[in-house]
Amino acid sequence: ACVNYKQDDFPARLAAACPDGIDVYFENVGGKVLSAVIGLLNDFSRMPVCGLIAQYNNTELSAGDNELPRLMRAVLTHRVLIRGFIQSDFQADFPQFLRDMSAWVRDGDVKYREDIVQGLENAVSAFQGLLVGRNHGKMLVQVSADPVKRHPQLPSTGQ
Repeated sequence: ACVNYKQDDFPARLAAACPDGIDVYFENVGGKVLSAVIGLLNDFSRMPVCGLIAQYNNTELSAGDNELPRLMRAVLTHRVLIRGFIQSDFQADFPQFLRDMSAWVRDGDVKYREDIVQGLENAVSAFQGLLVGRNHGKMLVQVSADPVKRHPQLPSTGQ
């Protein structure tokens, strides 16, 4: 299921999309998404934590409820396993991942979306937009025109 976290009724929609609860939640956001997930975690669920983008711009503690006691209660009562996930810990697996993912993208099994901002002068606003969710896909800043398109005689890098 796909649920839009920007909708006001996101927690209810998430609960409806996960009627049997959540066994694995890949945490990359924090904030209201994590808050909605906590009450849906199943016994022995797992939560790899890769990021907390909702907090990256914070310069002080957020106003409102502190979710840590609620999260810790869920960790205890549901025996949730939380583990930090840093990509560099899996560097040895990267060549196989690249082979697999390249095939899946090529075959249409994995689709991606890019949000391309033109010009280095727009990099700061693009990054700020990324942190507040203005992008719709992988945020990229195109610094200049593609040299292969301008000069077709140049060999393509395939990327």
